[in-house]
Amino acid sequence: MMKLDVTTLDGAGAGSVDLNEEIFGLEPRADLLQRMVRWQLAKRRAGTHAVQNRSDVNRTRKKLYKQKGTGNARHGAASAPQFRGGGRAFGPVVRDHSHDLPKKVRALALRHALSAKAKAETLIVVDDIKVADHKTKGLIETFGKMGLSNALIIGGAEVDVNFGRAARAIPQIDVLPVQGINVYDILRREKLVLTKAAVDALEERFK
Repeated sequence: MMKLDVTTLDGAGAGSVDLNEEIFGLEPRADLLQRMVRWQLAKRRAGTHAVQNRSDVNRTRKKLYKQKGTGNARHGAASAPQFRGGGRAFGPVVRDHSHDLPKKVRALALRHALSAKAKAETLIVVDDIKVADHKTKGLIETFGKMGLSNALIIGGAEVDVNFGRAARAIPQIDVLPVQGINVYDILRREKLVLTKAAVDALEERFK
């Protein structure tokens, strides 16, 4: 077990927490993290890009001139890609960019992402993320004291409404409930802030 100090949002000590080494103590593998980020980004691509190919453009299908005897190439339609106004050759088509990645690999990648933050000492555990009001200014001051300018904050099953509203206007700060935790968001932010509830939920999830 790894021990990590727990703080409050005000910076006061709130005891310590034991972190499971099978989740937070692995030696991070860059290949696993790369595969997971590629899978996530491919999965969210819309794939709605498209062009008109030669069967889509509205041009005559009449043969331009006779097959033989003119000395020109043997063209069959004005919709061919080499003509102005013709179809696009090999252009993008509407398709699904997602690809398969085994569920066990995805779960392992999340553990490696958490371990990477723990190893880099950019993992912070707080007791709770409840605030009295939804004023952004107060939360910016709090984050300034904690040294959080670029962070992903993971709450419990539900994020405190006031905290979520106050944090959403702050650039480079992301707030998610624990079920929304993912490798890409962990890696794209400098620090990872977990509540005690999030730690418990993660350890329960990987039992």
